[in-house]
Amino acid sequence: MLIGLIVWGHAIAALLFGALAFWTVRRGAADTALPRGWLALALGLTALWNLSVAGIGDAQAVSHLFAGARTLGWLVLLIALQRRASSDDAGLGRILAYGAVAAVDIAQLVLDLAAATMPGSQAAAMIGAVSTVLGALAALGALLLLHGLFPVAASAATRMVLVAAGAFWLIDVNLCIAAYLVGQAPPELIAARGVALAAMALLVALALSRPGSGGVQLSRVATFHTLSVLGLMAYFAVTIMATSLIAALGGDHARIGQTAFVFGSTVAVLTAASSGWLRAWVKVKLVKHLFTHRYDYRSEWTRFTETLGEPKGGAPLDERLVKAVADLTDSPAGLLLVTEGGGLAVGASWRWEGDALGTAADSMALAEHLRVTGRILELDPLRQRLDGADGAAVPAAMLAHGEAWVVVPLPHLGRMAGAILLARPLLARALDWEDFDLLRIAGRQVASYLAEERAQSALAEARRFEEFNRRFAFILHDVKNIVSQLSLVARNAVRHADNPDFRADMVATLNESATRMNDLLARLSEREPARGEVLRPVALASVATGSVARFRTRGAVVVDGPATLHASADPARLQQVIDHLVHNALDAGGSDPVRIVLGDAGDRVWVEVIDTGIGMTRQFIRDELFRPFVSSKPSGFGIGAFEARQLAVAMGGHIAVDSQPGRGSRFRVTLAAAVPMLEQAA
Repeated sequence: MLIGLIVWGHAIAALLFGALAFWTVRRGAADTALPRGWLALALGLTALWNLSVAGIGDAQAVSHLFAGARTLGWLVLLIALQRRASSDDAGLGRILAYGAVAAVDIAQLVLDLAAATMPGSQAAAMIGAVSTVLGALAALGALLLLHGLFPVAASAATRMVLVAAGAFWLIDVNLCIAAYLVGQAPPELIAARGVALAAMALLVALALSRPGSGGVQLSRVATFHTLSVLGLMAYFAVTIMATSLIAALGGDHARIGQTAFVFGSTVAVLTAASSGWLRAWVKVKLVKHLFTHRYDYRSEWTRFTETLGEPKGGAPLDERLVKAVADLTDSPAGLLLVTEGGGLAVGASWRWEGDALGTAADSMALAEHLRVTGRILELDPLRQRLDGADGAAVPAAMLAHGEAWVVVPLPHLGRMAGAILLARPLLARALDWEDFDLLRIAGRQVASYLAEERAQSALAEARRFEEFNRRFAFILHDVKNIVSQLSLVARNAVRHADNPDFRADMVATLNESATRMNDLLARLSEREPARGEVLRPVALASVATGSVARFRTRGAVVVDGPATLHASADPARLQQVIDHLVHNALDAGGSDPVRIVLGDAGDRVWVEVIDTGIGMTRQFIRDELFRPFVSSKPSGFGIGAFEARQLAVAMGGHIAVDSQPGRGSRFRVTLAAAVPMLEQAA
């Protein structure tokens, strides 16, 4: 299997490098800073070397010849790049350095050819060992030259090509060391080299396809994952070299030594990988040395907004606000401080433990300082010097809390919405300008979310009061009707108190009024707006009869129409609508009784309330009748007609009005027809 991997890995690398050499000759690199001819030569020699390894093996003299030629080709490319990057024509010292490395490489090549002429002899073994040492020296020298050239590389594409060349020589160093220690290069490392070379070919192809001013922007996630894979490969390479060395030197106890080394090194690696502090330290160092900016602002802002916009059912918004800001600096906990009574109070916490505000006076001083300055307060320096304005404003309890690290103010439209106190991350560090800028922007964004949430809460509370006031206005109108009915009973009681029929009617009226008052109180105490009952078939005749009985003491009300009509409605709400209309009809006066007429037309049924009272103008009907709190009666509330229409619309119906001044009014309530329950069952 290893032989197959060696062959295929180096063959694919040979194919890729050969294609790159051909493409460079035909079209040239997109980066004009790369010397076209010398680059094609280096790529071509690398392809021939990979092809020889795949075809005849790594230990043959021809493969050694092409390996030496490959190194010389890349050295020539480095010299050409040095000449372009420096104004002193590469300098005599640099030329001598390049010449020394090339001489070492040629000496290794000569020794390899000499050893090939005497296979199996002791002299060949000695020459091979010396050649291996020279190969490691040549690779190390080339790496030093490349390190000096890398900072002055003209473009990102050039630097990527230099990285590929450095990878070649780094692999050579490891193989030479392994070969010197164990007598020959382990086949596992040679197989891994083929895969690595193919990957380097893809990197060179990516570099050559980019313009000189462009470059390749690798994401931090991809970079960290790539470095993790390379670290694993390095671990396996070291393990292979160490176990091979133990096998060569351990004698009878080699197996025990190999097992102990593998077990111990694996435990050490897993222990290091599980250390949060070590991971944070590695991340900080990689970001510091590999990237221009500390933060990947696109990914950080994406994570920030996703945390704030977490779907319902997750953590509360205040807790998500703290977590979103804490994630930016890898803080393990945080505390939201909201403005209250001129000071700050604890609003929400995310993994926070302990008190950090102290007395009310301390919180007021901190709130005023943040409002005036708007500065982000780093607490560690303040613990060392308390004589400044910042130190005097921070509560002593906050400074005494060992995990308190940074205070981020939350300004919004010139006001202070609060602040967020962040806990110290695993790897504590001093904040720089990037940290301050990012936290300042995040603080403003969090403050806007916090202010919007507070505004939504206030609006919801105002709507609840509005709903209560609306419900109270409707109920007050009904109370007025009940009071009018009870007042009429009280006036008639003086004259008809001895009449048994009147007394019975008075008791019935009082019971009905008490029932209606209890129903009104229940409606007033509802916490949410009434949703209404499920619509069901309601007999219109029974609703009309109920209104006749309710207003019998005020005047004559008659019912006309078939008794078999049913409407799809809420019985209580429909009764309320008809009662409103009958009450208004009685108030309108008129010489004739108020009539309740029932009728139907197709799939609709209607109830008409007709009076011969004072009537209304068309303008009043259009502009005033259904407006709340507008009434033509001196003691009216202007709620009855408005509520009646609202209830009718809620049941899927409508109210039409026909009226003329001095001739009376006709209110028609139209609803969907319904089939009685008994007929549905049949």
